[in-house]
Amino acid sequence: MPKIRTKRGASKRFKLTSKKRVKRSKAYASHILTKKSSKRKRNLRHAGMVHCADENRVKRMIG
Repeated sequence: MPKIRTKRGASKRFKLTSKKRVKRSKAYASHILTKKSSKRKRNLRHAGMVHCADENRVKRMIG
């Protein structure tokens, strides 16, 4: 059996934590920032976790 190739787009978007949870960046932080409050923009800088229902799918994509 050949090895399963990593989805390159997924490997750039997701990282594994030390406990093998999947870390992701938050959406809506790239443009049209003038109408968003400072608090909202600050909270978008922090990483989020992938939902447990999607975790196995993402792990399969990143290898």
